[in-house]
Amino acid sequence: MTSGLALKLTSDLFWTGLLVSLPVLGLTLLVGLAISVLQVLTQVQEMSLTVVPKLVAAGVAIVVFGPWMLGRLCQFAVQLWSQIPGLV
Repeated sequence: MTSGLALKLTSDLFWTGLLVSLPVLGLTLLVGLAISVLQVLTQVQEMSLTVVPKLVAAGVAIVVFGPWMLGRLCQFAVQLWSQIPGLV
């Protein structure tokens, strides 16, 4: 295994991880921002008001984007396994 191949595999790993986590993190970020603006406007500083909507948003994002995320991870795993014979 050359250092170039190791760098490419590491780059693909991080890029796939970023793409898979982006829908959940992005939706949770938007919900958190909206709740923060709502808290500033109403001056209600309740911790459960921030946590529960984020958990619900994360669950919805996983249900909606789950098949795509799983497909992307399976595609990466198949690509990784198919490259093993060429490493020797």
